[in-house]
Amino acid sequence: MEKIAFIGLGGMGAPMARHLMSCGHPLTVWNRTAGKAAPLAAEGAVVAATVAEAVRGADVVITMLADPAAVLAVAEDLVPALRPGAHWIDTSTIGPEPVGELAARLPAGATLTDAPVMGSVDRAATGDLWVLAGGPLPGPVERVLDRLGAVTRCGGPGAGAALKLVLINAVIGGVAVVAEALRLGRALGLPEELVRTELAKGPLAGAVGRAFAEGAHFPVSLAAKDVGLATALAELPVLEAVRAGLAARPDLAGRDLALIRF
Repeated sequence: MEKIAFIGLGGMGAPMARHLMSCGHPLTVWNRTAGKAAPLAAEGAVVAATVAEAVRGADVVITMLADPAAVLAVAEDLVPALRPGAHWIDTSTIGPEPVGELAARLPAGATLTDAPVMGSVDRAATGDLWVLAGGPLPGPVERVLDRLGAVTRCGGPGAGAALKLVLINAVIGGVAVVAEALRLGRALGLPEELVRTELAKGPLAGAVGRAFAEGAHFPVSLAAKDVGLATALAELPVLEAVRAGLAARPDLAGRDLALIRF
């Protein structure tokens, strides 16, 4: 089994790391807030004091961090500690440009695969994520990604990161449209259950399902970050409006995206 260093134990990182450990991978973990590593330590993971300590000797390094700034900051200590032949998998949602910057900093013999994921904490815990892989897929990387979920090969470096922005913004925009449809229904005096049922019969069925999902956790703050990454790359007036709407709900920053329907 590949020896894995897992960096970032937030809402998605912790269940992903736990699942890999359940598959038999020796796991060393690091998190900026050290207390979040304690449950994994109790289950057999080795907790490193620093990023460099976690990475040294690892066959595969996985990062699951909040945004480009967090990944670039961790890279300062991660990249110099990579051993020759080590494979770095970044599962964060950061867009293709930072992926290129990170790849350019790799030491000789190391690889970087951008592999952001679709799916929430429930799918992370069971290894049923949708993995969008860009760049090289050497054997150890492919084996590890297969344990996280179904893998789509997207193309060269940055392609996985690019497709993630397309897909996640479609989801966020769809949930926002469902939320507004429900508000319009309420304004017209229609029962919410009636509106929800009929919306679910049409092309918005997937967005309706996500808007009422239980067991998922995609914080509104991260959704706003993902929309911001997309609107910085193209003229997207609908998503600009969605971004403004998300920014107007600081009360929901740490809550699941589905709650914007209220």
